[in-house]
Amino acid sequence: MARRPRVESGRERQCCEPIGLYDTVRLAHTVTRPMLHQPQRLCTLATLLIAAGLFAWPSGESLAQPKTHPEAIEDAHLYFPDTIGSRWRYRGHIEEWPLQKISETKNYVNVSTVSGTQTINGVTVMVFHDTNPGNHGPTDSYYRRDAVGVVYYGSSPGTPVERQVIPYQIVRFPIAIPSSFQQFDRKGVDFGTDVDGDGTQEKVDVDASVTVAGKESISVPAGSYANAVRIEARMSLRIHLSKSKRSVVSTDVLTAWFAKGVGLVKYTEHQEMPPAATDRGWITEITEELEEAEVKTLPAAIPTPSRQ
Repeated sequence: MARRPRVESGRERQCCEPIGLYDTVRLAHTVTRPMLHQPQRLCTLATLLIAAGLFAWPSGESLAQPKTHPEAIEDAHLYFPDTIGSRWRYRGHIEEWPLQKISETKNYVNVSTVSGTQTINGVTVMVFHDTNPGNHGPTDSYYRRDAVGVVYYGSSPGTPVERQVIPYQIVRFPIAIPSSFQQFDRKGVDFGTDVDGDGTQEKVDVDASVTVAGKESISVPAGSYANAVRIEARMSLRIHLSKSKRSVVSTDVLTAWFAKGVGLVKYTEHQEMPPAATDRGWITEITEELEEAEVKTLPAAIPTPSRQ
């Protein structure tokens, strides 16, 4: 999905970066911390899973069948905590530059919190509030996690493209390593913006997929985590320019690591926007690493008195 425009140097720069991957990851992260993709940050896989039976989702067949028997993580929900009150603080680093120009580097902080619940189209979702994800300012993201995974229900502020493809699955349970699936593949979506200045809003073809690559150890400011699950998300936006009848492609590749009992601990993202879709074309690289986390646990159930 296209991400909301950024404000730079007193003007608004059209940003064609897919929000699906970035926010999905972000969501996963948020969800991951709290409930699963990210939720808020990479949507802890569980949060992004489909709300059981509420929507007709794709069959979910893996795009590539591994030759070896995949490992199944049965307690996948523990990698995507989403208890209300859970909080994650991330140290962010963003570098972006016009093609063939000197890059600009910025450091920032983002705090993600599971702030509560909300009802969207009759479905109860968890709300992940991020203070500054990707250095874009405050955002609320909505996820639902259940026994089969995590599903993303959008964000506020959102984008025209995002509103046309949600809800969609972020993670599937149990997590199979290795495995992959397509989140969505939509043609002729309204981009919501006139990119080439001819008075007509462009149409886009957008597709996204997720791959569970494996487990590996990773170190971040908050500490070292063994056997973190590595998830890779890829999205492409083919923008059909109505004026020239040409097409340009914007890509977004995100890699996120989720630790058991913690959620999203790190993610990296590489976005490329072609010159025809922006003034000069842009490349953006984003990294966020966990500095500290406070993951709330659900209170123990009060035992029912036995009858004598």
